Amino acid sequence: MATNTLRRVGLLAAGGTAYGAATYLTYRYLRSAQADRDAANARLVEGGPITSYVTDPKRTDTFQEIAFGYDDQIGKDEFVMGIGLLRRALLFFHAKGNVLEVGAGTGRNLGLYPSSVDKVVLTDTSDKMLEKAKEKIKGMSMSEQKRYELHVADAADLSRYADGSFSTVVDTFGLCSFDDPVAVLKELQRICKDDGKILLLEHGRT
Repeated sequence: MATNTLRRVGLLAAGGTAYGAATYLTYRYLRSAQADRDAANARLVEGGPITSYVTDPKRTDTFQEIAFGYDDQIGKDEFVMGIGLLRRALLFFHAKGNVLEVGAGTGRNLGLYPSSVDKVVLTDTSDKMLEKAKEKIKGMSMSEQKRYELHVADAADLSRYADGSFSTVVDTFGLCSFDDPVAVLKELQRICKDDGKILLLEHGRT
């Protein structure tokens, strides 16, 4: 009996220690993240330079490395979750005129743009991802190929395009891949016509 009691006490003590450690580490992590956000907000209020706390200098390098097998890696998951249907519906019912797509990657929206779209400009920071998109475009008819352009560009700096240049601006599952999503959204708003549409398909509510 005494042995069982000691065993229970030991288990409770170990469990309490583990719980306390997890709670403490979570608290430290949240405080650290909050401090980063507060510092960024303070710079925003003061008009100083804003540096996103999610900045990853190797982000583009990562996409360069996975470009070749990217479609194979996520194709099955998107099929099971019905993502292809969501992409098709979003573009079929809302895309029109001249379109700019940011974070286009390997061109997973290619072939889904309706006839109401005159031109599609695909942009991404990874030239290797765009190379895969280019291969897909080459497999299209000549008339369809003429609708597409590809450019290496940072979605947070689209200064090559004037205000209100596009009737539709598209980003599908890209916001999580940008260093500064807020800067990207501001650029998308700037280059979209006043009566145009910004189409977002993301992992959460947008």
